[in-house]
Amino acid sequence: MNSSSATVAATYYDSSDADRFYAEIWGGEDIHIGLYESADQAIASASERTVQTLIDLAGPAPAEGCVVDLGSGYGGASRRMAQQWQVNVHAVNISAVENMRHRDLNQAAGLAGRIKVHDASFEAVPLPDGIADVVWSQDAILHSGNRLQVMQEVSRLLKPGGVFVLTDPMACDGIEPDALQPILDRIHLSDLASPERYRLWAEASGMNRQVWQDRTEMLVRHYTRVREELQRRHQELTSVISPDYLSRMDAGLGHWIDGGTQGRLCWGLMRFVKA
Repeated sequence: MNSSSATVAATYYDSSDADRFYAEIWGGEDIHIGLYESADQAIASASERTVQTLIDLAGPAPAEGCVVDLGSGYGGASRRMAQQWQVNVHAVNISAVENMRHRDLNQAAGLAGRIKVHDASFEAVPLPDGIADVVWSQDAILHSGNRLQVMQEVSRLLKPGGVFVLTDPMACDGIEPDALQPILDRIHLSDLASPERYRLWAEASGMNRQVWQDRTEMLVRHYTRVREELQRRHQELTSVISPDYLSRMDAGLGHWIDGGTQGRLCWGLMRFVKA
């Protein structure tokens, strides 16, 4: 990330309030948008389903290969890939607090030898060219101030023929930034990506998009479920999370829900291949 974006993201995710909220409400393993089979499915279960669906989208396991997980959070996806694919994973994440929990969870799962967690930005990944069979990112690149640079880093890291799988909350194609102002204000950015912008950035970086699965209804359902849980457990949560944080989170979730239902935001799964 550029310095201002990195500072904002690290400051937010390193805060005690954010760490406790994501651990309590999302489940602490996969802090990403879930794929729900029912309206009342548990958030953690739906988030795990997203990880497995993205693993399936990536294709055959790169036997004894290497995966780079950009914006790895608490490492749920990294652990799943390390176990299921028997690969080595480099997990790149800006939040020192998340990375500490990630390392602890890796140790508890017996996977510390397969997963290396890097305290670093995904705009400047401290890994050599052509190291990765697969690059992976879930709902993280929206925090970048230079998403083209991130895509260039992805291409640099991938071997020829390597695969990049991605989910990210985005603006719908053709939506101007001022239509998303409440959301942009909350995440301290000037714009969001869009499906078409990702396609163009990929092509400019030497990759081709093979798959774009629009699943925007899951963005709406996920933030609705998170907001429901926040409101249901509000009194309990105030013992460990500041009321001001919970109030701002409640309002922010409402903006994401409105953006998705009104056709201004979109979300889904993408697969790219390096030429």
